[in-house]
Amino acid sequence: MTQPSDARVASSCADEAVTYVFAVCRSTRATSALDVTGVAGMPGGEAVRLLPSGLLTAVVQTVPAADFTDEVWQGRLSDREEIERYARAHHVVVSTVAAHGPVVPLPLATLYHDDDRARSRLADEADRFHTALKRVAHHAEWGVKVYRPVAPDPGPASDEPVPEAAVGRTPGAGLAYLNRKRGAQARREKHREQALDIAESVDAELRGVAAASRRLRTHGAALSGDQRVHVLNATYLVADDRASEVGLLVRALGERTGAQIELSGPWVPYSFVGEV
Repeated sequence: MTQPSDARVASSCADEAVTYVFAVCRSTRATSALDVTGVAGMPGGEAVRLLPSGLLTAVVQTVPAADFTDEVWQGRLSDREEIERYARAHHVVVSTVAAHGPVVPLPLATLYHDDDRARSRLADEADRFHTALKRVAHHAEWGVKVYRPVAPDPGPASDEPVPEAAVGRTPGAGLAYLNRKRGAQARREKHREQALDIAESVDAELRGVAAASRRLRTHGAALSGDQRVHVLNATYLVADDRASEVGLLVRALGERTGAQIELSGPWVPYSFVGEV
């Protein structure tokens, strides 16, 4: 689903209430029987509810527009704890509905000025939603991160400077030092290339059991605080009846390659509903 044109609330409308849309699912008997009123939803909003529109149903909540103005939301984005609180609230609602059938989760803070505007968007993009729902039905998203194996010790004193006096008195000492430096650099480069080859191999084998996959940006140590070298960050859309294969394959790949491989999931397939 494309981002709605009124996804941000103008300051002039800040005293109004708006419709927050969490997800879209099919209008079925099971959906109509869902009770989502007990799910907390966004802080300060009314009860979470269902908004039927033909063959589709949106999961929505009426929230104060003042909580989602450009200025307020930009400030919230700069506060990690605060934005995580809103993201968790969004995810809880989506996950609750997803437990009962396929859903198309919408981006965090997808807003419409009222229910009629939300229904209009559902009607305009009905084909897109139905295609996405068919794509993710009986599938889940699995995340895989691969970290480079620990590099072998390049040898003692490979990076230590040679005393200037020793270079002058020992024939060939300077050349030997430079050769050691070049050798250590070559080993590090070879190790890096091997790690990237491992990442490609892991990704290729996991794509063999997945219906779809996406490569994501790797995380640097500065962002995560993790000093391990991250060489693969990918997500896979896997049919429910093949989920057990993923865990077995990841374990086997870790043993075979020596790399540290982290598997997470199953998740609601956020990464794959837009690829329609």
